Parts: sequence; structure tokens; C-alpha cells
Amino acid sequence: MSSLTSLRAKNLTKHYATLAKSYSAHRPLIQRIINASFILYVLGSTYRGLSGGADHQERPKRRGKERRSTVDAVFYQRLAVILRIVIPGARSKEAMLLIMHSSLLVLRTAISLYVAALDGRIVASLVRAQPLEFFLNITRWLLVAIPATWTNSWLSYIQNKLSIAYRTRLTKVVLQQYLGEEDEGPQGKVYYKISNLDDRIKNPDQMITHDINKFSIHLASIYSNLAKPVLDVILYNYQLSQNVGAEGLLVLTVLVQTTAALLRYLTPPLGTYTALSAQFAGQLRHTHSRLAEFSEEIAFLGGEQTEKMLIEREYATVMRHESKVLDKRWWFGCVEEGIIKWLWGSFGLAICGIPVFIKLPGVGQIDLGSRTEGFVTNRRLLLSASGAMGRVMYSYKDLSELAGYTARVSLLLDTMKDVQKGRFEKALISSATTGENAHILRGRGQIIMSEDIEFDNVPIVTPNGDVLVKSLSFHIKQGQNLLIVGPNGCGKSSLFRILGGLWPVYSGVVRKPVASEFILIPQRPYLSLGTLRDQVIYPHSKETMDARGITDDDLVKVLGVVNMENVVEREGGWDAAREWRDALSGGDQQKIAWARLFYHNPKYAILDEATSLVPPDMEGMMMEHAAKLGITVLTVSHRPSLWKYHAMILHYDGQGGYVFTKLDAERRLALQQEKQGLESRLLEVPKMKARLEELRLERSV
Repeated sequence: MSSLTSLRAKNLTKHYATLAKSYSAHRPLIQRIINASFILYVLGSTYRGLSGGADHQERPKRRGKERRSTVDAVFYQRLAVILRIVIPGARSKEAMLLIMHSSLLVLRTAISLYVAALDGRIVASLVRAQPLEFFLNITRWLLVAIPATWTNSWLSYIQNKLSIAYRTRLTKVVLQQYLGEEDEGPQGKVYYKISNLDDRIKNPDQMITHDINKFSIHLASIYSNLAKPVLDVILYNYQLSQNVGAEGLLVLTVLVQTTAALLRYLTPPLGTYTALSAQFAGQLRHTHSRLAEFSEEIAFLGGEQTEKMLIEREYATVMRHESKVLDKRWWFGCVEEGIIKWLWGSFGLAICGIPVFIKLPGVGQIDLGSRTEGFVTNRRLLLSASGAMGRVMYSYKDLSELAGYTARVSLLLDTMKDVQKGRFEKALISSATTGENAHILRGRGQIIMSEDIEFDNVPIVTPNGDVLVKSLSFHIKQGQNLLIVGPNGCGKSSLFRILGGLWPVYSGVVRKPVASEFILIPQRPYLSLGTLRDQVIYPHSKETMDARGITDDDLVKVLGVVNMENVVEREGGWDAAREWRDALSGGDQQKIAWARLFYHNPKYAILDEATSLVPPDMEGMMMEHAAKLGITVLTVSHRPSLWKYHAMILHYDGQGGYVFTKLDAERRLALQQEKQGLESRLLEVPKMKARLEELRLERSV
């Protein structure tokens, strides 16, 4: 029995020796297969990790139509659309910067490999007590510092240049769509429609400034934070496999990927957190901007405490969210550092000990110096590889944050595109979704360029779906001034918004001149940032004014029509710059708006209570001068003194009906005076009755 056991042991030993000999003979081929498989595995696992990520974690977080900000196929589709904007072609400036950036990343990795080997030689020369070799290696160390520092500085510089280039390119495209061109027609005025006709974006100013900036910074950094670590993992581990064997690399890969899967599972939904942070910060900024915009009204109403409550509520929302994110990042940071730095570091140190404790096939006897050199070199490579693998893991956080900003920028681009096509998402009143009103809202009318202004069966519909007038029809020829009257909320200003292309036409036909042929003067005129001259010629520039052959003396004459010629000297000349909304009184602001009208001299002018703050005699002079210039006006006003300057009247009854007819100013004024006289007499009736009763009592005594 013992002889049989001994025979089996000898056969097993012989079989193992044969297998070891065969493995040793084929080991170079096996190592090449393992290395090639490792490279494919790293690339494939990185792609799968970035494509899938923590989708399962974020899916329950979504509510309703909330846009996803996870690293998934939708994110890559959005990013691809934006990349075609920021990198328009292979010969673009951005593409050249990317090529330069990639070259510098490869150069830095090559320098790191050389430095790792140089570290080992320096320590080996110390162990062997070779002073000449030691100082030669120190000299090599100092010499390699020159390209190393140059490369690192250039990498940072190119990355920042990429960020600026991305932001510039994207901002130009966004502003082109946001502000558009003067002759875009119904597709234009996106900046107005996106804030007034659509509910998807509450703060486009923050998206255009803050979110695009953050997106550009993250996009520029994600390339180096992802491409460089992946390249480092491949090169460092390949070099490490040459030193300790591909078998050790295989074991290390299994251990690292097992713990990496656990780390990915524990990763919080950082993309959603980033998008929410930007949204809440924008809402807080919007609340503060409203306080500054309406400070006078709030001060008169004494609304300080209410505004304080609103601001504190928005601030509390931001703080609750940031505290939640901070808590999540704290515990995840502990887990992340424990796994990436310490656990992976221990795996690496164990791998570094393979050449010391295990006789590798094909490697002869090595002395203490060579052993030390190999350990130091391998440890340096392993630390670099571990750091690179950690950066690959960290890059998922960066990619998640990029996904958040990508979702915000994509929302801006998609909303602008929808708005240009007349597709709006707005909360509607209940009556807008039923019956005839719903049928009206589903339709679309026509806008035809014409010399006259004509509405043919056009409904007046507010952005929230309230149908003010189901079918409005009137026709104004040039020279026929139109007076529009009616109670508040009946659709007077709404008519102008449809005429100006701000609101959609749901049915019927609108015929009107091109936008350059009419101008609006609201009750509170818009005064731009700039000089006094800019206020009169807005939106023209001085160059445009000069090209039209108009001089500053001509502008003085225009101001003279509205009795404002002294404002030039009073404010310090045409080039004086002020916050004109504060520098000029309400009446002066309206006069400046009329001067702007006379400067542009369009065919039509829309006057929305445009003379409410000027004296009646000045009002008459401005209306007469407009008629002299051939400007046809459409006026909303409650002043009877303006009736005589209009030939037609559009009278809303406030119940969805209207009357469009010729205006007999004298007869209407006489009726108005008679009405006021009767009303004043009726007010005296109670007093007369009381006196009559007193007289009866006195007679009876």
C-alpha cells in the first residue's frame, strides 16, 4: 500500500515538473496573451462603467417629466450634440488644442515611466555604495525635471484654453438662437418666449452664464481626468507585468475589479445632485434679482418681511440640498479612500514582493542591489498604477457632474429649438383643455407680410390658455390711427404682443408690416445701458446712425420736438453714461421714447399708455408731429384728449366681445361729457331727497 502511494506521488511530481517545464517554455506567449487581454479588459470595463454607471441608483429619484442627469445613453446623445457645437471640425481651433493636449498626456506618461525606473537605479546605487553612479542618476533626475515641469505647466495651460474655447463657441451659438436676427419673424424673440410662454426654464440667465461655464470647465478637464488615467493604467501595468510577471498582474486585476464593483455600487447619484444644485442656486439668485428689480414697489408696500421670508425659504432649500450632498460625499469619501488608497495599496505591495519571494522563470540570481532596485521601481509603478486606477474611479464622479451640467445645457438648447418651432410647455388654466378653447389652442394661424395691419378671425389667447377674444377681425390702412379701449385684462396689450410676434397666432390670418416698420412705446419705456445718444437711437449704434447721415445736431432737433433739448447740456453731453432709469423722471423717459420714435420714423407706432406722464399740451404736440411724419399710431389710452387724433376705434367689452368702427371724436366727447354730467347729477339725488324730506317735516310743524 505504501509503495503504491509513493508511486502515485512520484508520478504526480513528474507530471507537475513536465507541466511546469511546458509552462516555462510557453510563458512568453502566455504573458503576451494575458497583457493583450488586460488591455482589452481595461478599455472594455472603462467603457461599460462609464456607459452604465449608477443608473439603477438614480432611476427611483426621477419624478414626472424631470430630465435625467445620469451617465447613460441619453447623456452621451446630449453630449454628442453639444460636442458638434464646441468642436465643429477636425481643423478647428478646439480640435488642434485637443491634439496638443493628447500629445502632452502621452509625453507625461513616458516621463513618469522613466522616473520610476530612475528611482530604482538611484536606490540601487545607494545600496551598492556606488557614489559616481548615484550622482549621475541625481543629475539625470534634475535633467528630466526640465521637460516634466514644462509638460505639466503646458497641460494646465492647454486645459484652461480648451475650457475658454468651449465656452466661447457654445455661448456664441446659444446667444445666436437666444437673441436671433432682426428678420427672423415668428421664429425670433426666443429670449421673450422662453421666459413668458414656456415653463421649462425659470432662469435662462444663469444657464447662459454659470451653467455653460461649469460645463466647459468639466468638459475640458474630463478628457485629461479620463484619458490620461486609462493610458497610465495600461502602460504602468504592462511595465509592471514585465517586472513581476503577468500572473501577478492577473491576480491584481481580479482583486481590484472586485472591490471596484463594490465602490461603483456605493457611488451616490452625483449627476442629479449637481443638476439640482445648479437649479436651486438659480432660483435663489432669481429671488434676489426680483428684489432689486422691484425694490421701489416693495418699499412702498412695506413688503420687506415677506421678501425676506421668500429669500430665506429659497436659501433654506439650497442649504438642505447642500447638507444632504455633503453628508453623502463624506461617507463615500471615507469608503473611497479606504478602498483605493489603502486596500489597493496593500494588494500592490504584495505583488511587489513576488520577485523577492518567488523564483520567476527565466530570471537568474540577483543581488541585493538589483532586488532593491526592482522593488523600488515596481513599487513606484504600482503606486502610479493604483493612482491612475483611482483617478479612473474618481473620473466617474467628474463624469456624473458633467452629466448634470450637460442636462442643463441640453435643456436650454432643446427648449430654444422648441420655442423657435412654436412648441411651448406651459401650465394652462382648466378651461383651456376642454371644448372650443382646446380646439383653438391646437390650431395655428398665418402671418403674412403686408403694408396694412389686418386681423382676420384671429383669437386673442394668453400664454396660460385663457381665450380673451375668440375671433378678432379689423383692418387698418396706413394713415388710419386706431384707438383701443376697454376694461383691464380684456386683451388690449395682448393684441400688440401678437402683432409684435411675441405670442403665437392660433388661427386666422395676421397681415402686418415687417418688424422694422413699427415700434412700441410702453408706459414705462426701456432705457438701455449706454450713453444719452444710445437712448435716443436704440437699438442703433452710433456707426449705424452715421451711416444713415444723421448727426448729433439732428438728434438735438428731435429732442426739441419733445421739449428735451436741454437734457444734453444738463447731463454732460451726448456721451454721458448713466443709469438712465434712475437719472430721468417718468415723464422725461416717455419723452425720450417719443424722440426715439421720431428718430426711427417707422410706418406704424404702438402706444401703450405712452403719454400718461406728460402734460396734455405736450401730448398733442407729439401726436401732431407723428402725423406730420406720416406715422400711423395704434393707441391704448384712457385720456379723452387723444380721441381727436384717431380715425378708428376698437372697443372691447371685457366679456369676449368687441366693436370696431369709425371714431367720431366730437360726438364721442360730447357723449362722454353728457355721461359725466348725468353721473354727477345722480350723485346729488340722495342729498336732494334728504333735503326734500327735511322741507316736508318743517311744513308739517
